[in-house]
Amino acid sequence: MELEQTMPRARVSVKHPALAMVGLMIGSFSGMFSETALNVGLTTIINSLQVSQATAQWLVTGYMLVIGIFMPLSGLLTRWFSTKKVVLGALGAFIIGVLISATGSNFAVVLTGRLIQGIGTGLVLPLMFSVAMQIFPPYRLGTVIGLAALVVMFAPAIAPTVTGIVLSAFTWNAVFWLLLPFLVIAFIFVAFFLENVYQQTKDPVDWLSIVESTIGFAGIIFGASFASRSGWLSLPVIITLVVGLLALVAFAFRQLKIKYPILNLHAFNQSAFTVGTVLVMFDFGLILGSMYLFPMYLQQVIKLPIATTGLVMLPGGIANAITSGIAGRLYDNFGAKWLSRLGFLIAVFGVAILLVSGPTSSIGLIILGHVILMIGAPLAMSPSQTYGLNSLTGKLSADGSAILNTLEQIVGALSTAIATSLLAIGTSQSDQLMAVNSGIHYGFWFVLLLALAGFLLAFGVHHESSK
Repeated sequence: MELEQTMPRARVSVKHPALAMVGLMIGSFSGMFSETALNVGLTTIINSLQVSQATAQWLVTGYMLVIGIFMPLSGLLTRWFSTKKVVLGALGAFIIGVLISATGSNFAVVLTGRLIQGIGTGLVLPLMFSVAMQIFPPYRLGTVIGLAALVVMFAPAIAPTVTGIVLSAFTWNAVFWLLLPFLVIAFIFVAFFLENVYQQTKDPVDWLSIVESTIGFAGIIFGASFASRSGWLSLPVIITLVVGLLALVAFAFRQLKIKYPILNLHAFNQSAFTVGTVLVMFDFGLILGSMYLFPMYLQQVIKLPIATTGLVMLPGGIANAITSGIAGRLYDNFGAKWLSRLGFLIAVFGVAILLVSGPTSSIGLIILGHVILMIGAPLAMSPSQTYGLNSLTGKLSADGSAILNTLEQIVGALSTAIATSLLAIGTSQSDQLMAVNSGIHYGFWFVLLLALAGFLLAFGVHHESSK
């Protein structure tokens, strides 16, 4: 008892911190599940709604676009409205979006629902991390952030497996109906147990900053998406990317100068936060890139049916869940230094196995490569994220969480778009099977570069900022 009283306390005291997190975690899980759930079902949607691959891809990219636009606003909204109201509003938007997509009979309606779902994920996901940083004491943060990272890593990893099983028995609409009960449960938990975590200072809203961030994030994601269809050197793509980049630069400079920034970029003054954020970006890019490529590899190169594709991906999903679950506890005991390096190194080996596989490779070899990748990526994710966020205090931790999660989505969209572009380059060959195989392998080379970059940057993790 005496020892507990001398231990560091949480920044904000709430009655039921664990129960307060349940709704946020279920909501975030649903959002991240939805991010890759359609990867396996895109072919079905293309055939059902009579749209092209490039058009259907907007169900993935458009979703991430809205997430990227709304994430920077999460900190601002909590300064104007209670934490509970913001989260309930976000989950309400998500539920409405799911209902629209589930009942949609044409592509425009389904896409509209997806964009509304992005609002919910864009607000709930960063708040899951920032609320956890506030309501749990420092000595428990590794474990708690590890569980939050489990949500971020396990949901997109398991989604293709679940989707494959669902699509083997039902139509594509069932993927959206599947999310509804989880979102309702999350809504109930938040309504009953989440308390106000942040002070409502009602800082003036800088609308120019919001416009700049919206144009910036939209420009980058639109440009990357157009590039997968028109090529990175086409004039519309170059113009869109340049406009997006200039808007983001203007946004960044403005945030450093104004009194009430949308995102407090002074978080980057902490080198631990900068290193941790970039590591998470590399990790998220490689996981979303591989999650986009792997189902196509199994279906179009190995020629597996949808249901079997899901089952082949299941061991990797289980490995991801187990690793994510223990990575946070490992951080509490050992810190981020060696875990981040080891995680990226293991991911390198996993991608290397996928690179040497081909149409005639055994399923066992392909599963092995996927499992190793799904061990390495989450092993690096949670320690890197906790290392970065733990270096921030007070209101800056909410901004740090929003910054980190926003950049994750931008990188995720870019990673998916680059993988699509590389896939298109490979498919220029005459032999269709070899063309798709080459294109997907080009994408895996890109994933390998992300893993190697993360491994090298992990040597910048030297000490724990608040051990």
